[in-house]
Amino acid sequence: MSQTPSKTNTPLVVDLDGTLTLTDTLVESLIHLIKQSPLNLLRAPLWLLKGRAGFKAIIAEKTCLAAGSLPYREPLVAYLRAEKAQGRRIILATAAHATIADAVARQLGLFDQVLATTPGHNLKGRAKLKAIQENAGSSFVYAGDTQADLPIWQAAKAAILVGVPPALAATVREKTPIEREFPNEKATLTDWLRALRVHQWIKNLLLFVPLLTAFSFMEINKLFSMGLAFLAFSLAASATYIVNDLWDLDSDRLHPRKRLRPFASARLSVLHGLAVAGASLASAFLLAYCVSISFCLMLLAYLALTSAYSWTLKKYVLIDAIMLSLLYTLRILAGAVAIGVATSSWLLAFSVFIFLSLALVKRCAELVSLEKSGLDKAHGRDYRVTDLTVLWPLGVGTALSAVVVFGLFISSPETQTRYATPQLLWLVAIGLVYWLGRLWIKTSRGEMHDDPVVYAIKDDGSRITVAIMLFVMLMAHFFALGS
Repeated sequence: MSQTPSKTNTPLVVDLDGTLTLTDTLVESLIHLIKQSPLNLLRAPLWLLKGRAGFKAIIAEKTCLAAGSLPYREPLVAYLRAEKAQGRRIILATAAHATIADAVARQLGLFDQVLATTPGHNLKGRAKLKAIQENAGSSFVYAGDTQADLPIWQAAKAAILVGVPPALAATVREKTPIEREFPNEKATLTDWLRALRVHQWIKNLLLFVPLLTAFSFMEINKLFSMGLAFLAFSLAASATYIVNDLWDLDSDRLHPRKRLRPFASARLSVLHGLAVAGASLASAFLLAYCVSISFCLMLLAYLALTSAYSWTLKKYVLIDAIMLSLLYTLRILAGAVAIGVATSSWLLAFSVFIFLSLALVKRCAELVSLEKSGLDKAHGRDYRVTDLTVLWPLGVGTALSAVVVFGLFISSPETQTRYATPQLLWLVAIGLVYWLGRLWIKTSRGEMHDDPVVYAIKDDGSRITVAIMLFVMLMAHFFALGS
């Protein structure tokens, strides 16, 4: 193995994107720009006509990336601090725009000099090598991560390999001594399952509600259609979850739990996320088309509403909770369209109230978590800890409203004719009071996961209660007690 030369008087030159940070600052700046106005997505190709340096200058001029929230490669940062303490000269050399590089340099306080892209001069590859040699001399150590850094490594006295693929690392070793290596943590299947939020697919079981309320679950063709519909909605939802996570990178990185999400922590790259989201969305519409054109339109409506929620509406107090309840209800409507059955006004009213209550559980759980962390408001959302005094009674009130609607449904003539023993449904109403009340008590104790659906899946009490309620509903429909 090659020996590292003496570090005495040898400047250490460090790349930014993918090396010092675990993300790509240009891609994140573009996301910021699209958040400002989605029309910028159409303007971006025109800006590219000004060349890469001009393109980066326009992006930097129109955005302000928060250097403090970027995910830095902590082992490398610690190494740089140790070298700095020994008097070593450290230079940041990056193809990112100078405004971004300067902000990172101010944030870390490590660098003696910053070399970066300026208008008309894109600092990448051999252009970066020339700038390094002009400012640091011919004797330097370079820390980089990609094939574009190869000319610089070959000219350096030693290399620091940061997340470099094995084949590229072998090429570098042939000509350049290695000072240190900092491998990437490999993305795991668990990371992708978390990013796709596969556990959230259970929400799409709401598509089956019309199948159950119509008691058509023994018809194979309808079951097959519902299976395709479920996969279509789940893949589309996963695509929106990824886009939403990318949209919320800054606010997630400031959140006590969300900062550990795969994209916020940079365990998964933004570009890979966009590719997977695109593939998931294409697959979703292909499956939806196999169900019916009408179901495709329902899926399109779901995506339009969830995009409006992610891009704008979730910032506004209460509007976000109302939108969540409507998105849940839309799943039920989509299930009805998939199998060609009508949905009752009772079912729709009940779903709006119960899902509004669950959405408020989610918001209250987040605020309780923030309160315990000593924070007074949510980042990126118009909620404050003091809002709990209003949200508690509102959430419990909507839960009880759902129970009242269910009680009126039991007494309706339609129910009296469809169910063999409709009186049994009052046991379901009692179960609803217990289950919803239990969720709110757990929330007030700070024991609620920030998503009540996930909590209900993991909580034994919730699983047992829901199972009993479903069993009682089937008994009420099929069995005439006392006849």
